[in-house]
Amino acid sequence: MKTIKLLNQIFIMKTIKYFFITILTLSLFTNCSNDDDTPAPVNEEEVITTLTLTLTPVGDGSIVTMTSQDLDGDGPNAPVVTVSGDLSSSTTYNGAVTVLNELESPAENITLEVQEEAEEHQFFYSLSNSSNATVTYTDQDGDGNPVGIAFALTTGAASTNDVLTVTLRHEPNKSAAGVSEGDITNAGGETDVEVSFTFDVID
Repeated sequence: MKTIKLLNQIFIMKTIKYFFITILTLSLFTNCSNDDDTPAPVNEEEVITTLTLTLTPVGDGSIVTMTSQDLDGDGPNAPVVTVSGDLSSSTTYNGAVTVLNELESPAENITLEVQEEAEEHQFFYSLSNSSNATVTYTDQDGDGNPVGIAFALTTGAASTNDVLTVTLRHEPNKSAAGVSEGDITNAGGETDVEVSFTFDVID
């Protein structure tokens, strides 16, 4: 009887030990599986150092370029902003914007990424003297909403020290009130780049 009792105790102890090892193994397997889970993809914002507007007059006149270049990013140096010349009064300009990452060599053309992800991007053009100049979109994304890589700028009478602010928003709400007309107020989203140019309109 003592032998049978001893064998029973040994059997119970082995069973408990086996059960404990099984639970421990399953726990370790589960933890390792969690560690191997693929992390959610992160949609990184574009690095933009340089923004250039090219304004080509309809008819006679000179092309005007407006450029902002900030090669130290968030560093202490202010962007270098240049405007090649004055705009002519009562003139429509076909506009195009280009954005680059010049920290890469050769420079990376971020405009191509904006075109590929057109539904998730929109350029906004705000004028300090909107009664004397207007901007209208001349391009669309796949949903029929504006992107703003191509646009038209029309000037009015002669004026000085007008300011044109260009803003690129990532994931704006294009269906919000006024956004498709270029009003940034309700756009939301994240700002990829924002630049202001001061210019004159002459007769």
